Amino acid sequence: MRVIAALMAMLLAVSACTTTVTDPPLGADGKPLPRLYKIRANDTSKIQFRMVDSVNALRSASGLGEVALNAQLVAAAATHSRDMSIQNRPWHFGSDGSSPIERVARVGYEGVLVGEAISETYETELETLGAWMEEPGPRTVILDPAATDLGFSWHQESNGKIWWTLVMGAPGTPQIPDVLDIAAAAIPEQ
Repeated sequence: MRVIAALMAMLLAVSACTTTVTDPPLGADGKPLPRLYKIRANDTSKIQFRMVDSVNALRSASGLGEVALNAQLVAAAATHSRDMSIQNRPWHFGSDGSSPIERVARVGYEGVLVGEAISETYETELETLGAWMEEPGPRTVILDPAATDLGFSWHQESNGKIWWTLVMGAPGTPQIPDVLDIAAAAIPEQ
C-alpha cells in the first residue's frame, strides 16, 4: 500500500511539472492579440541600450557611423513622451507649443537637432523601431549620416499604452528656434 501511495505521489508531482501550451487568443483579424508589454523601473537602461544597439546595427548595415546615448537628448525625449501622454496625441509639438528644436535647446544640448520619431503604441521598443523603419520620415531621421547622438525615452500609462520618443542630434552650433525652424522640425510621424 505504501508503494502505491508513493508512486501516486510521484505521479502527481511529475504531472504538476508539465506545462500546457495554449494558443494565444486571436483578434478579429485572425492574428494573435498583443500581450501587454509592462516596463518596470529597473528596465530603463536595458531598454535604452537595446535601442542604441539596434539603431547602430541598422546604421552599420547602411554603412553609417554609430550614435551614442546622450543624456540631454534622453531628457528631451522623456519630457516629450510624458507630454504626449498628457495631450493624449502623438505629435511633435509640446502642450506649451514647443518644437523639437526648442526642447533640445531647453535641456542644453550642444549640437543640432537631426530629427525626432514618436509613437503611441502597446508594442515593445524593437517593434516600434521596426515600424519607424517602415516610415520614410522616421527612417530618414534614424539613418541620417550626420547623426552622432541619440536620446530615447518613453512614458507608459497605467493601461499599458506607451508613448515612445527618439531624438537624434549631431555636432554643430545649437539652433535658435524661429518660425521656419519650427515648421521644418515637424517630421512626419508614425
